[in-house]
Amino acid sequence: MEATRITVDEVRERLDRGEEFAFVDTRNPKAWAESEQKLPHAMRVPADELTAHLNEIPRDRTIITYCT
Repeated sequence: MEATRITVDEVRERLDRGEEFAFVDTRNPKAWAESEQKLPHAMRVPADELTAHLNEIPRDRTIITYCT
């Protein structure tokens, strides 16, 4: 499946309709620690380690990755 961009508003609309997502925070550990914005229940996997953690990401829903 091809990656596409989605806005925060689109995510909110889809969540409001009951769609489930898997959120993956791909910021590096330093950026994550310094941020005041942390999405509850998001998986933390630095982008350079994503391949090593693919088996941990749910496949039964749309996956949204985000970083800074």
